[in-house]
Amino acid sequence: MRTDGGPWLRAAVLVLLLLVGLALVLTLDLPSVHAVRRWLDGAGGAGWAALVVGTTLILLAPVPRTAVTVLIGVVAGFWPGFFVASAASFLAAAAAFGLSRGLGRAAVTRLAGNRLARLDNLLGDRGFVAVLVARLLPVPFAVCSYGAGLVGVRLRPYLLATAVALPAGTAVQVGVGASAALFVSGRAAFTALPLAVGLALLGWLAVRAWRRPEPVVDSHAQG
Repeated sequence: MRTDGGPWLRAAVLVLLLLVGLALVLTLDLPSVHAVRRWLDGAGGAGWAALVVGTTLILLAPVPRTAVTVLIGVVAGFWPGFFVASAASFLAAAAAFGLSRGLGRAAVTRLAGNRLARLDNLLGDRGFVAVLVARLLPVPFAVCSYGAGLVGVRLRPYLLATAVALPAGTAVQVGVGASAALFVSGRAAFTALPLAVGLALLGWLAVRAWRRPEPVVDSHAQG
């Protein structure tokens, strides 16, 4: 009896793409910050679009998003860096979800069987909350993006939760990168630090609110 190898072939392609992306990120020589700034100044809108596309491709590899986002802040400054990092992160999150859903989902279904079905049922109605909490907690960006595609999280709640959760962390990380020169020179550190602390506090409060248990109502005390 012949076994269909299609799911395993697609899963192998997904793993190969991740390994190739990681190898390229680790081996390619990146241009200096000053070189990128000069290139952006001369390239205009096309340069910024290319920076978004390049950052998106980098974030598809299993690399720390925090390091990439901080570097974008160093290169582009706060507001341009925030928009570049936000757009690239969202595009990478959507692309990673699509890759893992299209290439890896079938193989995981065969491996996990009924256990995956139970997880799918659990996440079917709670996908938004699960993704939101994962994005706010220090879960690696690639793990959340590719993992959501492998399990039963639906696309629309996934994208909505990603869009809601990413801006706070992105602002903190880009702010750290944009103020790096100020920290080095010892000037105006107070401009970015309160923003970073405030956004981090808001993220922590949001996580606490989601994790707070519902109050138990004593039915005997009523009436």
